[in-house]
Amino acid sequence: MADQDDVLQLIEDAGRAPEASNARKWKVAVIDDDQAVHEGTRFALSDYNLNGQTLEILSAYSAAEGRTLMRAHPDIAAVLLDVIMETDAAGLDLVEFIRNEIKNETVRIILRTGQPGQAPERRVIVDYDINDYKAKTELTADKLFTSLTAALRSYQQLERMVQTRRGLEIIIDAASTLYDFKSMQRLAEGVLTQIASLLNVDCAGILVLRDGGASGDNFSVLAGSGCYSRFTGAAGSKALEPDLRQMVEAAFQRRKHEFADHRSVLYVRTGSGREVVVLLQAERELSDTDRSLVEIFGSRLSIAFDNVILYQQLNEANTQLEDRVAQRTRALMQANRRLSAQWLRLQRANGFKNEILGTVAHDLKNPLGVILGRTEMLTELIGAGSSKESITAQVEHIRDATKRLTSMVDHLISDAMADAFDITIRREPVDIAALVSEVAEANKPSAMNKQQVIAVSAPPERFTMCDSDRMREAIDNLISNAIKYSPIGGKIALLVTHDDAHTVIRVTDEGAGLSPEDLGRLFGRFQRLSAKPTAGESSTGLGLSIVKRIIDMHGGKVIADSAGPGQGSTFAIVLPATPAS
Repeated sequence: MADQDDVLQLIEDAGRAPEASNARKWKVAVIDDDQAVHEGTRFALSDYNLNGQTLEILSAYSAAEGRTLMRAHPDIAAVLLDVIMETDAAGLDLVEFIRNEIKNETVRIILRTGQPGQAPERRVIVDYDINDYKAKTELTADKLFTSLTAALRSYQQLERMVQTRRGLEIIIDAASTLYDFKSMQRLAEGVLTQIASLLNVDCAGILVLRDGGASGDNFSVLAGSGCYSRFTGAAGSKALEPDLRQMVEAAFQRRKHEFADHRSVLYVRTGSGREVVVLLQAERELSDTDRSLVEIFGSRLSIAFDNVILYQQLNEANTQLEDRVAQRTRALMQANRRLSAQWLRLQRANGFKNEILGTVAHDLKNPLGVILGRTEMLTELIGAGSSKESITAQVEHIRDATKRLTSMVDHLISDAMADAFDITIRREPVDIAALVSEVAEANKPSAMNKQQVIAVSAPPERFTMCDSDRMREAIDNLISNAIKYSPIGGKIALLVTHDDAHTVIRVTDEGAGLSPEDLGRLFGRFQRLSAKPTAGESSTGLGLSIVKRIIDMHGGKVIADSAGPGQGSTFAIVLPATPAS
């Protein structure tokens, strides 16, 4: 809203005479049914001049013509109106039309009557919104000049007040609009639009912004209108025409408004130190009222631009805060996930501990009992002086039981390592054929003890991405199982095949085979199969679960197949040919 001082300044401007203008004339309407009155009025006012403006006299010869004339020329300043025309009250009815129907409150109405008694002056002045009431006989040339001059001055002051009120209303409305803009570009466009509306005239303009402390030519054109719209977005003085560049640079140096001819320049410095220059080119020269309104409007721009700057800074701060909150939230979620994973690991570790204790209590009890019993028998044999062969046999039994215990402990340790959650697969190119041959060679002594043959068929130098240590452990478990469950003198076949998508390792034995029940629970922990080791070997039920865990970590799968009990079985490891994504 405009400050009180600004409004008072506008009202004071009403008393000042405008500069002479040859283009503008005072419009005066003569509405009378007497042709002689029209001619006499034109003659009496032929040399009239007020504030450098002459008269343009418009004529109407009836109240009906007067209605049409007043509608067509809303800028008529004064009306010399006859009371009695078509009817005795035609002029008075026309006054009602002007004030109430077309809502023209600024035009000054001077009633003229040739029959004063027909419409008494006091009643007319009280009942009708007129400004003067004269008998035609008393309106001499001088008195007509005086009455018309007073009416025109009154009209001029009213016009200034109307323009001021309209301008202030636009400024007030514009304030709420401009303060709603959230970007410099939109605000600049809004400023040019609002100024054109304030002046009620088509005008071209540019709005230039320069950051505080920048040099004279280091500015940018935020918006342009009319013939200057092509400069929108231009940076630096070189983008403007020479005369525009000179005016903008002079405004930055002068740091105040300038009104000249049809071009006006506004200078605004915001509270944040930025400088704004608005250059306007209007179709007409701005009046004193126009200039005062533009200055009031310009004083509000500082708040509008600082408002946008503060909004942008607040928005940036909010964005940074949201990013920090999002980062902290992600960190908390990751920490929660880690805690949840640790809790699951602890639960599984506790469950695994219980399984290990159960296994120790169950599977290790028998070998320990054998060792204890054989040790007692060995003591008795030595005390009785038994033969060397008898003592050696007892020692062998103790050695076998110890081996079984050692094997069980190895399997338990291996499974505990496989169950650790922090173990990762280290992929590298591995020659699977060489790896399978190496593991098969390591297992040949165990196979030879049972007179078994291990046959390997694998294409050389075909590499697969995998962890060689883990794959060696998985293959070793399958070969050990094949030896354990194959009959004496049996054959174990190892076959490696490759295609574009997979590497397959098959271990086939001639053992007792697998029942449908075995196939359903084959890869679980501590599972006992229906078949028994052919040479009394021990089994913890962990080997196949270890194999599955290792292959799962590689993104592959383990497949078991058997034609049925007594017909052997085949275990296949299927690995992806490339690392899992």
